[in-house]
Amino acid sequence: MADTTHVSDVLIIGSGAAGLTAALNLAEHHKVTVLAKGKLNEGSTAWAQGGIAAVLEPGDTFESHIEDTMIAGAGLNNRETVEMVVENAPVAIERLAKLGVPFNTDGNTLHLTREGGHSHRRIVHVDDATGWAVQEALLRAAHAHPNITLVPDQVVIDLATSRHEERYSGAGTVWGVYAYDKEAGHVRLFTARATVLATGGAGRTYLFSTAPRGATGDGIAMAWRAGCRISNMEMMQFHPTCLYNLEVKNFLITEAVRGEGGHLLLPPDAGDEAGYRFMPDVDARAELAPRDIVARAIDHEIKRLGLDYVHLDISHKGPEFVKHHFPTIHARLLDLGIDMTREPIPVVPAQHYTCGGVVVDRHGRTDLPNLYAAGEVTQSGLHGANRLASNSLLECFVFGEAAANHITANWGDFAPPPAIRPWDESRVADSDEEVVIKQNWTEIRRFMWNYVGIVRTTKRLERAAHRIKMLGDEIADYYGHFRVTPDLIELRNLHQAADLIVKSALHRHESRGLHYTLDYPETLDVAVDTVLVP
Repeated sequence: MADTTHVSDVLIIGSGAAGLTAALNLAEHHKVTVLAKGKLNEGSTAWAQGGIAAVLEPGDTFESHIEDTMIAGAGLNNRETVEMVVENAPVAIERLAKLGVPFNTDGNTLHLTREGGHSHRRIVHVDDATGWAVQEALLRAAHAHPNITLVPDQVVIDLATSRHEERYSGAGTVWGVYAYDKEAGHVRLFTARATVLATGGAGRTYLFSTAPRGATGDGIAMAWRAGCRISNMEMMQFHPTCLYNLEVKNFLITEAVRGEGGHLLLPPDAGDEAGYRFMPDVDARAELAPRDIVARAIDHEIKRLGLDYVHLDISHKGPEFVKHHFPTIHARLLDLGIDMTREPIPVVPAQHYTCGGVVVDRHGRTDLPNLYAAGEVTQSGLHGANRLASNSLLECFVFGEAAANHITANWGDFAPPPAIRPWDESRVADSDEEVVIKQNWTEIRRFMWNYVGIVRTTKRLERAAHRIKMLGDEIADYYGHFRVTPDLIELRNLHQAADLIVKSALHRHESRGLHYTLDYPETLDVAVDTVLVP
């Protein structure tokens, strides 16, 4: 049986930008517990290279940022949500600076770079490692706050809801979570009056992804099982430029390399076409087109010519420029034998961001009482059919604060949690067949890449759905008979996320933004969210 229940005012699942922003805002009035799946800095936030989009340049306007976001999102965005996030961006940057984030400057002003889909320079950054600097600043502040308890190595299994009450109320209320404590080796129960999901996306459903190892769609899967609507899961963003390396499969080459003048070229294996810059033929914005357009263009050239990769070249800008703007990437590539100041970088598209997720309103509220969500785990209406570069961290700050403010403003509506049944581990045994988990994990990621990738067909999606159904029976049987482990918990969530992605993709009979299908190549006149109901 589980240890004594851990009780707090508010429970936050995830220690990245969204979770810690919510925690810091809540901690002024409430006792907050933050759970991390692994170490406190292992989430997606720390991996973010590019920066944070905000209107700060003279001549730039909120309306311009809003329109850029709507255009990238292929009209599927919720305009009111976009307006809320864009208009709160400068304040978010100011608060981060006060927390000690050392943003790059030109004299007394912030240095702004430009990325694909943006009509102005509006990307605030810390060299090419913005996410790491933001994560460190938020963690310092959270560690220093007496009302915040940070708990690493907790792999959350499921939301604890009314059906887990000692006396079932039937209300569908969320009272916390069950989590596997990796150090203790058993399941713990964490309860709270309000719970915030900030668990990130589902990138690891794909064979090639820039997402960290823990991005297995946990929050999305848990929310779905508990009764939340899930929306737009077919909108999986593939970053155009991930390093092609047989051993290092998830090193991102930031959008800013193209924003600062990098060119996409065909490599020597392209024969007579080697060295050809192909993006101007595809879009008037060339390398600065939105990510879905650039990713599809690269995918097309790779398949057309039978290539392993294409080249991204910024060596024409000069060594000092390159090393000054991209010190982290330059150093990492040198370790791998690539000098980006003198030669091109081999790149391929890779899954990068989950634009769909748990349906939330502008306060971060989900369908279930007491449950909020913020960041990549959500479908807030900001990104639509394709996320505009550097709007992701921004969403975390704005919605993390919005959820915290709503909880605080309505604190009188949150009752203390009732008695919740502890996790019962007595009915199951340890497994001696861990290979089953590894096999299923690998199979899911491979068929998702091959059948539910950048370009789709109905036949491929149906094949993926068939395999998901077969694996579902096997995983459910395994989960029901053996003691939970971190790998089994992740596999269960990975499978659920893959199922939601495929169901959503089959539901959309058009090509829009990140969802491109050869069977429905046209875009319909009216943009409508794909909403799945449990």
